Amino acid sequence: MSDEDLDIEEREDEDFSLDRGLVPAVRLALASGDSARLTEILEPLHAADIADLLEQVDSGDRREMLLLGAGLFDGDVLSELDDSLREEVIEFLPPEILSDAVRDLETDDVVDLVEDLEDDQMETILGALESADRVAVEQALSYPEESAGRLMQREIVMAPEHWTVGETIDYLRSQDDLPEQFYHVILTDPRLKPVGYVTLGKLLGAPRMTPLNTITEDSFRIFRVTQPEEDVAYAFNQYHLISAPVVDEDDRLVGVITIDDAMIVLDEENEEDILRLAGVGEESSLSDRVIETTKRRFPWLFVNLITAILASMVIAQFEDTISQFVALAVLMPIVASMGGNAGTQALTVAVRAIATKDLTGSNVWRVIRRECMVGLVNGLIFAVVMGAVGYLWFGSAVLGGVIAAAMVINLVIAGLAGILIPVTLERLKIDPALASGAFVTTVTDVVGFFAFLGLAGWMLF
Repeated sequence: MSDEDLDIEEREDEDFSLDRGLVPAVRLALASGDSARLTEILEPLHAADIADLLEQVDSGDRREMLLLGAGLFDGDVLSELDDSLREEVIEFLPPEILSDAVRDLETDDVVDLVEDLEDDQMETILGALESADRVAVEQALSYPEESAGRLMQREIVMAPEHWTVGETIDYLRSQDDLPEQFYHVILTDPRLKPVGYVTLGKLLGAPRMTPLNTITEDSFRIFRVTQPEEDVAYAFNQYHLISAPVVDEDDRLVGVITIDDAMIVLDEENEEDILRLAGVGEESSLSDRVIETTKRRFPWLFVNLITAILASMVIAQFEDTISQFVALAVLMPIVASMGGNAGTQALTVAVRAIATKDLTGSNVWRVIRRECMVGLVNGLIFAVVMGAVGYLWFGSAVLGGVIAAAMVINLVIAGLAGILIPVTLERLKIDPALASGAFVTTVTDVVGFFAFLGLAGWMLF
């Protein structure tokens, strides 16, 4: 095998996660106060990797890193940091370092950096910006939170719609302040209303005399500054957009949203749904303090306690039945557990489909029927299994029949609840990811215990 083949193979096997040896190396450099060694370690790293390093060390080491290598922590590193750590790092960085860090950031990154900070920290960063950039950031901050106006960047590459390819290329070459990365030239009418855009590939590949408005893209979409950012992210994903213009209330071009920002929103929405489904809050992080984590998790644990008490109250109604047939206490958790897992499966699918707008009023009943049928088929299969287990374990065919019937009932109800509950909450303008889990668990526990113990009381005695 040639050296070239080996090199290709090594690249294919490359693990893009942070090198495990970096954290010990950084701690060793910090312990010896070796600023040169710390710089040697951090300088080749991408901003995202430096941010990961800051998140993986404790608070004391983090401050030492900021002291010894302050010049290495630029605006890109601050942008990559977890929100929970960003305030701590900004507060600790010297003002002159912080000023240098944010000056080279584009306006959308600055907005993302400052929008959740305290007023004094926000003022420190805004004070470091040039007057034009500060006005742009303050204008963006005046738009609603989590809107296209907050997400957009003000650095726009545009051209009049009547220009030719040659005129546009000559104009772009004459500019000294073009964005570092852009994907389209946005075409505008005399009122600065965007009417289309041209990709850089078509711009460079077309003859100089080609009118711009003859090589525009069909994917052109316009967003308003007040449009929710989750709608923007959905449109980027749905229509495979790379960038899109943003207009104000007068339909004038005021900014542009690029795919990297839209995908960050989409990723955050997915992460938020997962965390909410697990009941650990929407902004949980491994770097959170104990008290913060406890506060986020306590409410949902308390809700789960209430649902467990409700299920226990159902069990209490069959106390005499259980005392006469102890095998019921052994088998009872199986029914509730299977129902809970089946409900969670259906719930996860439903919440994700709602978030991606795949589950709508036009197909909801078809999905409900499908989940009920899935629950019925799985219920019948596991009914046979548990019926046999009940008979072989306790020598009672009737007991096997009871748990088999209860399994079918609970799995059908679990599929029904897993779809209906999030859909109903979404119609009531309540986040289904936030509240569905507790309701589905309650339904499957209560129905499972009631079906199993109710059938047992009727058929065994």
